[in-house]
Amino acid sequence: MTTTAASLPRRFASLVKLEHTVFALPFAYVGMLLALCESPAAADWLWVTVAMVGARTLAMALNRLIDAEVDARNPRTATRELPAGTLSRGQVLALCAGALTVFLAAVFQLDPLVRWLWPIPVAFFVGYPYLKRVTWLCHLWLGCALGLAPIGAWVAVTGELPWQAWALGGAVALWVAGFDLFYSLFDLEHDREHGLHSWATRFGERGVFVGARLLHLGTIALLVVTGLGLDVGLAYWLGVGAVAALLGYEHSLVGPGDLRRLDAAFFTVNGVISILFLCFVLADVLL
Repeated sequence: MTTTAASLPRRFASLVKLEHTVFALPFAYVGMLLALCESPAAADWLWVTVAMVGARTLAMALNRLIDAEVDARNPRTATRELPAGTLSRGQVLALCAGALTVFLAAVFQLDPLVRWLWPIPVAFFVGYPYLKRVTWLCHLWLGCALGLAPIGAWVAVTGELPWQAWALGGAVALWVAGFDLFYSLFDLEHDREHGLHSWATRFGERGVFVGARLLHLGTIALLVVTGLGLDVGLAYWLGVGAVAALLGYEHSLVGPGDLRRLDAAFFTVNGVISILFLCFVLADVLL
């Protein structure tokens, strides 16, 4: 199947699920805001945004490239661009190179310390697709990869890595790992049949719900710890309460034997969580 130059941007956007940037980017902004206790300079907003878009594009493109053969065997993912032939491996490699270039260009506009730290997230991006082949702990690795977003933004605008930054990153890591456990249910039977590893294949459907609840309780606990370590106001705590309420709602949407609203629990609610928490933190810092 041929792909015209005019259709490449649309194909690339679909490949990397550009709309899912809503999960990590708001928490990168939260990291900046809490680090400075004021609105960052316009240049910091710009370059952190560019770095995040470049990093996430690289992560998703690498994931699709490395998993192309796995995706081709799975009916749910066989229509993705690489197994379906609407993009070639060469085109996706070019996208990876371009995304890495954009990421590095942005990194070198930020605090000098991040110029030494950039290989760390890239290593996480490369390693993640392989983990499902060897361990059910792959969800925690993914969580850590996205948890680097607020930590990276924090150090990018301050040049420092206090424990509060790590607590915030840990909250994001547990949040992402928790909802990725739900995501593993989409492919439970396929993964078992093909020897792939996930929390779901290791602990079953009920184990997914127990694990997700525990991880999301950890998310709230670490957001509380982060707030206690900073000079935050009422809006921050209202934001933590909103996150807790939305996570509770997310868990009410699905349960063992009832996955009808799994898409809503995974995509919609988590997108609202990240944006809403950013709004509360922005209000706390600016008002």
